[in-house]
Amino acid sequence: MAELTLTNVAKTYGGKIEVLKDINLDIKTGELVVFVGPSGCGKSTLLRMIAGLEKISSGTFEIDGVVVNDVPPAQRGIAMVFQSYALYPHMTVRDNMAFALKLAKKSKAEIDEAVGNAAKILQLDAYLDRLPKALSGGQRQRVAIGRAIVRDPKVYLFDEPLSNLDAALRVATRIEIAQLKESMPNSTMVYVTHDQVEAMTLADRIVVLANKGIAQVGSPLDLYERPDNEFVAQFIGSPAMNLIPGEIVETGAQTTVKLAGGGVAVSAIATQDSDKGRKVNVGVRPEDFTTVEGTGIVNGTVNFTEALGEVTLVYFKGERDEAPVIAKLLGIHKGLRGTQISLTADPAKVHLFADGVTMRK
Repeated sequence: MAELTLTNVAKTYGGKIEVLKDINLDIKTGELVVFVGPSGCGKSTLLRMIAGLEKISSGTFEIDGVVVNDVPPAQRGIAMVFQSYALYPHMTVRDNMAFALKLAKKSKAEIDEAVGNAAKILQLDAYLDRLPKALSGGQRQRVAIGRAIVRDPKVYLFDEPLSNLDAALRVATRIEIAQLKESMPNSTMVYVTHDQVEAMTLADRIVVLANKGIAQVGSPLDLYERPDNEFVAQFIGSPAMNLIPGEIVETGAQTTVKLAGGGVAVSAIATQDSDKGRKVNVGVRPEDFTTVEGTGIVNGTVNFTEALGEVTLVYFKGERDEAPVIAKLLGIHKGLRGTQISLTADPAKVHLFADGVTMRK
């Protein structure tokens, strides 16, 4: 459908308040790219600049090689699905989906065909003559998506479309959006969410925004397994990756780190003699911990546990003002609170960060 290119894009308000800077991003035809980041990082602002609803302060935005900075939203070939359904309450589902086509003075036959095709894709055939008030939240959001589909746009933009739904409906509608993407493999989609599960399950690539720019771009597994920096390491994954301060004491093909709390970590990241004595943070995801006899990465008293059925979250009180270390152990573990245990991890799963940036394998 369309390839999007953002080059040195920035957004400021009043010439003083900088929201985004140095955004460089290529989105290929047929990709579903998800923007994630903490509240206020500018992900919705970036989406609105792509839509033309916010003016780009500097830099260029191209669709299929054509700069569209000054092209009005209606002429960009973009359809946007908002957080709120924004349906006309007095119109039926059919009329809501057909409204934009009527404004474009399409023929009745064209409108009926477009609405019929969209309704089939979204399984809305049985609801075409209902008013929005007679629909569930998930069905209303599907109508909002259908209203975008009938326009046959170059690009689909989704601005947190599931945030108003309850947990069960979010899961169901997320699956429907994934199936929708499969049914339209050539459609380019950009999706904003604060929900990591949505990002990890829907995206071809994830764009992590932070500190007014892009912290990392990659596939969901790239970001999960090979974060570029501590921010991405802790933002992707729940619970967040543990970061434990330490000092490199042995270098080579494997690196040994003496930890501040007395533990020892071994990582498969190769280091040089010049790295000996370097201060680092050891990163271990909660699910990568296993119990061990003797000295491990973590050796301490269990402060708190949460039994979730298939897994148990085990918390160790952090040193001084540090965050607690969290382990995610498979199965049900009773009676751990107040006991002493040691945890280790496969060296291939142990990350090292120096000055906030990953030391690559």
